Amino acid sequence: MPSSHSDAGHDRHAPDDVEADESADAPPLAGGGLSLVSTPIGNLGDLSDRAVATLSAADLVLCEDTRVTARLLASRAISARTEPLHDHNEQQRIPALIDMLEHGRRIAIVSDAGTPLLSDPGFRLVRAAIAANIPVTAVPGPNAAVTALTLSGLPPHPFLFSGFLPPREAARRESLITLRAAEQAGLSATLIWHEAPHRLAAMLADLADIFGADRPAAVARELTKRFEEVRRGPVGTLAAWYDQTRARGEITVLLGPPGADDRGADDLDTRLRAALATLSVKDAAALVAGAVNLPKRTVYARALELAREEGQPGDPHRY
Repeated sequence: MPSSHSDAGHDRHAPDDVEADESADAPPLAGGGLSLVSTPIGNLGDLSDRAVATLSAADLVLCEDTRVTARLLASRAISARTEPLHDHNEQQRIPALIDMLEHGRRIAIVSDAGTPLLSDPGFRLVRAAIAANIPVTAVPGPNAAVTALTLSGLPPHPFLFSGFLPPREAARRESLITLRAAEQAGLSATLIWHEAPHRLAAMLADLADIFGADRPAAVARELTKRFEEVRRGPVGTLAAWYDQTRARGEITVLLGPPGADDRGADDLDTRLRAALATLSVKDAAALVAGAVNLPKRTVYARALELAREEGQPGDPHRY
């Protein structure tokens, strides 16, 4: 059974005391502007004093679900006006919101949980505000991906956070295969995703199939909540565990980088060079793509590069 244990540490980069005191007294965007406010990912005690001050001073709080944000604001007796901002209305709301900001209003963006914009709406509004030279600031705080990373036991940097994978199997596998191709081209990072409980077992099975069952991984769920759990182990073992165990709560999945003995990139080039000795670029790519479980277009692009490096014509039909 994969291990399940959590250890917390201290940030060794503590802010200077004088700077912290000065920033604590500064009013949040006194002249108006857009604030990105991080909210708890589970434990309401993680809402910072600065977040409370910013939300209390806001003329408008934009949120994913007004009901969720209403409970958060009520817990701190904040009476700010809230309005929904989501993928379906963000673009059409931008002109009116920019007009408010240009007239000195203070607007805050929150997500239902964690840091705004990461897998949540708000990016287009932030881009529009920056283009209009409107002040944009952030109130940092909880983030599920980073919290899971620090608890995972996997290399903390570099890491690549990809939000949610596509829900359908074919699209999910294509996305994962593309990442594996990037590894074979040199990417070496801890990979991080969010996932829904009912798709977790299938996702882990795909990870084991595409990246190898022995790759170190972790599944973090219900972070900062009463039933917080971080389960660690080879991704194949985790896939088998969650195939038999129903997952619940908010889930973050992490996959460690390829090991030093991973020969994916070398294997791809070796196979292509051997195939290119007797086949056209197109045919060599088609043959090797099936053997290494990568998209044909990815292998074709690499085959072209190798052919040019070795002074061969780039014509895919040269034979």
